[in-house]
Amino acid sequence: MPSQPSPWLALFISLPAKAGTGRMRMWRELKALGCATLRDGVYLLPDAPQHAQALEVVAAAVLAAKGTAELFQLNARDAAQDADLRALFDRGADYAELAAAVTDLHGSLPALDAATAQRRLQALDRRYDQLGAIDYFAGESQRQVGARLSDVRMALMRQFHPDEPHAAPARPITRLDLAAYQGRIWATRARPWADRLASAWLIRRRIDPQARIVWLADPADSQPDWLGFDFDGAAFSHVGARVTFETLLASFGLDAEAPLVRLGALVHALDLGGLQVAEAPGVEALLTGLHARQANDDALLTEAMQLFDWLLESFAEEAP
Repeated sequence: MPSQPSPWLALFISLPAKAGTGRMRMWRELKALGCATLRDGVYLLPDAPQHAQALEVVAAAVLAAKGTAELFQLNARDAAQDADLRALFDRGADYAELAAAVTDLHGSLPALDAATAQRRLQALDRRYDQLGAIDYFAGESQRQVGARLSDVRMALMRQFHPDEPHAAPARPITRLDLAAYQGRIWATRARPWADRLASAWLIRRRIDPQARIVWLADPADSQPDWLGFDFDGAAFSHVGARVTFETLLASFGLDAEAPLVRLGALVHALDLGGLQVAEAPGVEALLTGLHARQANDDALLTEAMQLFDWLLESFAEEAP
């Protein structure tokens, strides 16, 4: 009977009795990889090149600590044994704990301020992403917790940002001629947050340098000859998975510039969450401070313009 590719990797390790610190470090590394414990000193992962490489790094560290380490490829004897091995990777308890935290946040929203609620949601999003990265046999638990997080995200938006635009269905973005958008009046909702501030910055810096920005108490106050952005029915708003800033990039052919695209990912994370961006917590803290300090939206934009200038310069310097 021809042999089949081994579906499992098993790392056998043993550390000297005095290697207490090294043992704890190895245990943390194996836990971070999502290893299952087959028995004491034997750790299991599905067979994959990246898992083999990671386990070889652990093995090298064990050997450096004067221990022993051997990495094997294993096959399950039959389907029943394979199912038993898969069961060792069940993340149900972890998802149940996360689901409880998500439910607690949902119920606490009425008593929270926007910044606190957003921070707690971002922390839960990170936990969900970390758990998903080691959920090698994802199933219903992952789907249910993901759905609950989406529900909380929508509830947070409804409570703290009731005027946020609903995304139009995904569609190709029509490329526009910059010359037709010069010296115009651009209008958006008052008390702007990340997407509106960044969009206003982009309009002033790259689309219409002479733009006049009007802050609307009610989007219905926008005039027919004004260019609206970031509200339902505006000329430029959310489209599919894009926030308004990203829609503007695509509309005016600016999405070919890597630093602007990176800035767009940051704005998206600040506005809607989703994929984590390293700079987001720091920029969010700065914008929160600016928002609290400046009651005048024109002054708020003036200060935020400097922040986005610095970010773009930083991203441009880091670009390959």
